[in-house]
Amino acid sequence: MNRARTALYSAFEAVLVVAIGIAIPLVPLTLLWGFHFQLGIDWPVFWRGAVDIWLLGHGVDVTLLLDPALAAATGIPGAERPIPITIALLGFALLTVLLGTRAGRRIAETSHRLTGEAVAIGTFAVLALAATSSALDPSARPSLWQGVLLPTLCFALGVLVGSTRARLLNPADDHGSSLRDWIDDWRPVTRETVRAALRAGTAAAAAVVTVSAIAVAVLVLLGYAQVIALYEQLHADVLGGITLTAAQLALLPDLVIWAAAWFVGPGFAIGTGSSVSPLGTDLGPLPAVPVLGALPTDDGSFAFAGVLVPVVAGFVAGALFTRALREHSPWARVVAGTGTGIVGGVLLGLLAWAAAGSAGPGRLVDVGPDPLLVGAWAALEIALAALAGAFAAGRGHRPDAGERPRRRETQAAATDRADAHRPDAHGTDRGSDSDDAVPPEDTTPPGHGVLWR
Repeated sequence: MNRARTALYSAFEAVLVVAIGIAIPLVPLTLLWGFHFQLGIDWPVFWRGAVDIWLLGHGVDVTLLLDPALAAATGIPGAERPIPITIALLGFALLTVLLGTRAGRRIAETSHRLTGEAVAIGTFAVLALAATSSALDPSARPSLWQGVLLPTLCFALGVLVGSTRARLLNPADDHGSSLRDWIDDWRPVTRETVRAALRAGTAAAAAVVTVSAIAVAVLVLLGYAQVIALYEQLHADVLGGITLTAAQLALLPDLVIWAAAWFVGPGFAIGTGSSVSPLGTDLGPLPAVPVLGALPTDDGSFAFAGVLVPVVAGFVAGALFTRALREHSPWARVVAGTGTGIVGGVLLGLLAWAAAGSAGPGRLVDVGPDPLLVGAWAALEIALAALAGAFAAGRGHRPDAGERPRRRETQAAATDRADAHRPDAHGTDRGSDSDDAVPPEDTTPPGHGVLWR
């Protein structure tokens, strides 16, 4: 595939990702425009709404300005002022990363990988700029620079992950890189320590998120009756129910991260003054989101045991990924265990930052976990557990345990070889009885051979 075709193909991949992301909210909003509002409202209003939802899904701040009559009808203090919406509906960001990974994997199969990646990311940035510019309106105004930067970063992350994975699965197409060559020049102990810390920290954070996803699924199943009751109280029609369900699916990754913050310890808030943590639950009035009905309202007797999740994850990750360091100094395991906590804390803190922010006026300006607390607590818990796991995995291991027997064996073999080649009393080398040895010359007088037999 030549360079021009690669560029065209990569641009099409970027267009496809943007189109899918915006179409998810646009399709139900267009159906509402046609069936519920009977085409009585200009369609660009729904287009701007879909773009705003897509941008919110990537963490872009959107400032709302309610109509004075509507603000007064809500009865919420501060509703008449501009309302910043800063919380992200991370389902859209996750979709962009996954679609970007697919695009990166397909671009890596072309003969001009770097050109394809650059064109795809550049095209996505141009489309994000166009979409954000089209959604600018006094009633809902997204941040222009965030609208270009944040969705493009999500897509670029997916493209790089997909391209790197494709090259790792097909080493024949990997012609090396200066970064890899620079890493290969590190000392072996440094390279193995950094690799262990990165892998263990990422694995520990992934384990906490996985357990959190399972916990959210269980809570939704157990609280299914309450969720349905909240749906019925909203009196939404079919299209309204579909739109509301799609919005909750976009919010689902946020709920998983909130659960991870709960397991770490600091918990999360749904409104100023509220708190949901292992130490206790204090919920005030909740927004009309049916999935929030699955939140437990009572304090479990053993809720504090949830803090064991990051501890166990850090211990197992430290034990599994630091085995290669047993041959090195114990300080290598100390550095790897500490690095594991730092990596895991940074990852969970960044996730908490993405899942927190303002969701509306009044109490809703404070929703989600505190990213600094989550990151700090996660780093401490995972680091201590990873250190314990690293030293538990290396306990009883002696770097020279296998060398001493081999050294004794080598010395014994050398002694045997020396004895084998030492001349005996007749001056004959005792090691000369091999097949290649030359037999000694027979000095027996003729005719006397029978006597020797």
